[in-house]
Amino acid sequence: MATGLKVNHEVKGHRSAFFLEKDGQRIAEMTMSRVNDHTTMIDHTEVSDTLRGQGAGRELLNAAVEWARKENQKFIPVCPFAKAQFDKDASIGDVLSK
Repeated sequence: MATGLKVNHEVKGHRSAFFLEKDGQRIAEMTMSRVNDHTTMIDHTEVSDTLRGQGAGRELLNAAVEWARKENQKFIPVCPFAKAQFDKDASIGDVLSK
C-alpha cells in the first residue's frame, strides 16, 4: 500500500464507503450507493491534501474492485476520479456495469 494505512469498509443501509483513517479521522474516502442487488454506484472520492499524490484514491478503488469481485457486484462510476481510473485501466473493467 502506498500510504501504509489499512483500507476500511463500512456499510450503512444502501450506502457504503471505503476509507483510510489516521488518528481517528477519515483522511480519504470513496462513497457508494447500492442501485440494486448487483449494481453499486461510486458517487464520490475525496482525499486529504496530506495524502495527495500518494495513490490513496487508487488504494480505495482497488479495495472496492476486490470487494465487487467477491460480492458479484458491478459498478457505475459517476465520480470523476473513479470514472477516469476505469477509463485508463482495462484490468478492472470486469466490474463495470454494462
